[in-house]
Amino acid sequence: MAWASITEPADLAAAGPAGAAPGAHEDRLRAHQERQRRSAAMLRLVVPVVIVALLLLLWEWLVRAHRIPHYILPAPSLILRTLFEHWDSLSSALWFTVRLTLLALAAAIVGGVLLAIAFALFKWVEIGLFPIAVILQVTPIIAIAPLILIYVPNTTAALLLCAWIVAFFPILSNTVIGLKSADRNLRDLFWLYRASPWQTFRYLLAPSALPYFMAGLKIAGGLSLIGAVVAEFTAGTAGKETGLASRILESSFRTEIPMMFAALLLVSLLGIVIFVLFAALSRLVLGHWHESEMQHER
Repeated sequence: MAWASITEPADLAAAGPAGAAPGAHEDRLRAHQERQRRSAAMLRLVVPVVIVALLLLLWEWLVRAHRIPHYILPAPSLILRTLFEHWDSLSSALWFTVRLTLLALAAAIVGGVLLAIAFALFKWVEIGLFPIAVILQVTPIIAIAPLILIYVPNTTAALLLCAWIVAFFPILSNTVIGLKSADRNLRDLFWLYRASPWQTFRYLLAPSALPYFMAGLKIAGGLSLIGAVVAEFTAGTAGKETGLASRILESSFRTEIPMMFAALLLVSLLGIVIFVLFAALSRLVLGHWHESEMQHER
């Protein structure tokens, strides 16, 4: 009776005779759960795509129906055409922004994780340096970027430093919280069995911090892109070795609104790609053992 109360009628009909092997029932249940999982994944993909497509079609229709000039609001078709026509210029700017974002994120990961480990292992390090990290986080990057551009002679290094400051704190804060969230009873058990500090870190602290680190990584990925774009806006750089922010500035000065929208489209797509990649990485790393990702598979 307990099995019948949780099984779908279709599964009962397909269960076969009473003498069927119990393994067959488990296989059918797994197949049913797999179909549900695939349907849910398809819905998560199809529904946003359909909504975005409808919004773009509405945008296109409004521009054409009301004959809105392209220098006020370009149609999506014009934005795509501009993107293809100026791809040589935009692709080089896109690569510059991607490189700057990834370098800043890599530096934030290395610096944030190492400092978080120092904070967790040495209380005096946290007491002395954590307020400085907070000051860097709460100070708007738009306010200190001009100073960084003055004191750092290399423009690319100054842009990298600005993007690093923005992306650094989420990695640090989340990793510190994760390292401190290890179960106290497990800590006592490791101490009871005389585990070395390295064994405690490897087998207890690091697994406890990993979900928090992955959450901070998803946040820092987008913030590193924001920091790179904002820093370049502040720098106002021009030339060949510049990013998408410079293309947006140049387009605004020349009133080339379709070009501006094309560069904005690339910035948005880059941010989406970064988030999707880190979300997939988080699911790959945590999906088999941590509840935060296992829930998405049901």
